[in-house]
Amino acid sequence: MLHPLRSAWGALALGALTLGISASVQAEQQDPALVKEGEALYKQNCEVCHQPDAIGKPGFAPSLTNPELLSIASDKFFMSTIRDGRPGTGMPPFSHLGRKKVRAIVAYLRSHSQLPNRSAEVDAQPRAIGDPRLGKVLFENICSTCHGPKGDGYAAGGTGTAIGKPGFLSKVSDGFIRETIKYGRSNTRMRGFRGPDALANLTDQEIEDIIAYLRTLQTK
Repeated sequence: MLHPLRSAWGALALGALTLGISASVQAEQQDPALVKEGEALYKQNCEVCHQPDAIGKPGFAPSLTNPELLSIASDKFFMSTIRDGRPGTGMPPFSHLGRKKVRAIVAYLRSHSQLPNRSAEVDAQPRAIGDPRLGKVLFENICSTCHGPKGDGYAAGGTGTAIGKPGFLSKVSDGFIRETIKYGRSNTRMRGFRGPDALANLTDQEIEDIIAYLRTLQTK
């Protein structure tokens, strides 16, 4: 068993290392040359679907510069999505760009950030514990209007993205889904579903049930 003082020093060292990495990543994202390179790459590869300044287009391609998205999505989420695409949707893979160019695109997207980056905190949230059967009913009654009956997104004629596809579910944490359902995305059609002013005042448990149901779609 580690001595308490040694454990405390270890925790402090780990925290310092994490802060160092975060500061390094933040500096890279704020590098004007990298952001400029990312903007050029974005215009060449992404703008045709995601529109200028990555504001997106309902029913066609999501916003990538939405404040809430940039706040809860990690660089890993963005990079892996660009690299792998989203099978079964209109988002193709861009692995041919290579890691350096993909990082530049992410730096460009991050240059639009308006809120603190909470992605590490969000991804560290506990896994959802819910009843997928109840979640299925809630999803069909509330979420399917935009995201389609099986979460197929635009392919089902909705204005929401394909949140029922493995390409999405394999890249997001339960915390990411939880935050999105609760608070939504400003300046988009994805409104929050938690609280008296929300589209539907879902309880915390009902949100857990929806997440549990979505996870059953991950392998289908």
